[in-house]
Amino acid sequence: MAVASVIGNVSRIVSWRKSIHIKAFLYYSLPGIPAAVVGARTLWVLPTDITDVIIACFFILLIPWRRWAKVRNFSITNWQLSIAGVILGFLTGVVFSTGPLTVPLFSFYGLTKGVLLSTEAAASFVIYISKSITFSTIGALPVNIIASGILVGSSIAIGVCLGKVFVLKMPYYIFEILIDLMLIFSSFVLFWNALYS
Repeated sequence: MAVASVIGNVSRIVSWRKSIHIKAFLYYSLPGIPAAVVGARTLWVLPTDITDVIIACFFILLIPWRRWAKVRNFSITNWQLSIAGVILGFLTGVVFSTGPLTVPLFSFYGLTKGVLLSTEAAASFVIYISKSITFSTIGALPVNIIASGILVGSSIAIGVCLGKVFVLKMPYYIFEILIDLMLIFSSFVLFWNALYS
């Protein structure tokens, strides 16, 4: 899925390229890249079902916390974004995806809609590239996995192109509801994986 995520994020970057917030991208990505490498190496020694359950619980708790933070105008600074880059970079190396965490994170930094989507995509892209390279160096990225990733990533790219039109016209409160729904769905998938894989 790291390969699919790379392709999906490339399509979001291309689609929203003029909206990338370079400062937020750098503050998050520069410390996040080495953390993702460490996380990918850690993946081989941790039981994934335990990490899936922990992150799923965190996603569920993030929904009311996001609402609480919004009411209080909570925001994060550059150095807090960098610390989050380390933590989420590591987690991205360990689990399938931390997109449900990075989207609210960039939202707390003050980014919305296209700027949020493009900056999160660019940051995720470099994190997933480092994860993929790490997997490749330890022999965990055979050709059939790469081919599957390209196929899934291509379908994500099509969805991104179609979705841009809707995001541009979407009211902000709907965008916020969709973030919460993404957190719920991601939690469900993580719980499912932990119980049935």
